Amino acid sequence: MVSTKLRVQELLREKRWTTKVLAEKTGMSESYLTHIKNGTRRWNEDALKKLALAFELHPSDLLLLRKESGEIQTNVAMPNIEGLADLEKTVDVKLRLAPVVNEIPSEPTSYNNRLMQVASGNQDKFVPVIGADDENVFALEVQDNGMSPKFVKGDLLIISPAVWTRSGDIVAVEYGQETKTREIMQVNYMEDFVVLESVNHKNAPKALVRGKDNFRIIGKVIYRYQKMS
Repeated sequence: MVSTKLRVQELLREKRWTTKVLAEKTGMSESYLTHIKNGTRRWNEDALKKLALAFELHPSDLLLLRKESGEIQTNVAMPNIEGLADLEKTVDVKLRLAPVVNEIPSEPTSYNNRLMQVASGNQDKFVPVIGADDENVFALEVQDNGMSPKFVKGDLLIISPAVWTRSGDIVAVEYGQETKTREIMQVNYMEDFVVLESVNHKNAPKALVRGKDNFRIIGKVIYRYQKMS
């Protein structure tokens, strides 16, 4: 089971704040914050937003995702998040867990993404994505610095297959005839061509003829979770 205890206790230590200080910054009671800090009471979106504002973080960065069992899950259903059902009843919010993968899936579905996740040894790694309305969203962990300075090793790119793309977007793409290549690239649509460019523009662009050269968008990069040094 994956829990969503918030990182309040950890962040209080980092900031060297007391619960009283946090209460003053958020307008919430010390008692309520103590429950949230200890994971003994469920939070809602309003509390999440106030805490994120106080800590100067994105709301998703407050979520502490951890596996409560050492066993590897053999099913591939998206895990349930404690408190999510109540949260969705209270506010209009979409929160998904994107499985972390090391390679771009050829056919990203919630099932295939989890299979690839487990196969790559990332079965315990998920990234919370707020506002995503795509059950097939996944998180690609950048494996090297080939896309620097735009993306660097350790960054997590949240990719949604359901989001429509347009010229200038950064996408996960597959191209090639006999040997297919899957990469993160910037796409530009022209009347007769699709032009693919490296995200750091260090390599020569690839011009593909529409209707002739093999090419398809796998998903659009909608967020980047930057590696913190």
